[in-house]
Amino acid sequence: MVDHGDDFGRWLEEQHPGAVQRTEEEWDQIARYVRHAANKIGPALPHCLPGEPQECGRTAQQHVLAWSAAVKAAAHHLIEQASPTPARAAHVAGPLYQRRLAELRAHDAPAAGASTTQHEGPYLTG
Repeated sequence: MVDHGDDFGRWLEEQHPGAVQRTEEEWDQIARYVRHAANKIGPALPHCLPGEPQECGRTAQQHVLAWSAAVKAAAHHLIEQASPTPARAAHVAGPLYQRRLAELRAHDAPAAGASTTQHEGPYLTG
């Protein structure tokens, strides 16, 4: 059984006001993209989305979260393996990662007065 992060507690349907709102179909597409990426760099994840052979009963959005954690962990492991020194690994996993994350957040930041309910960036569009 793949860890889906159920130890956090029950899944809440209400979201904070700044949360990105997507349809179940959009979450499903993103979950498939994230699973594909995770499977390229780490152990294979199951086909357990709604409607798949090993359906587990969780929503596509829950899978996006759990499988994104798998990608992040696999990427961190690759950093550790590829780094010539622990100091280089710490730099890449720390400051360099934080700069890249800040770039992504800045790119997704809504323009003044724009709605925050729909992601308009190029990263997860079909």
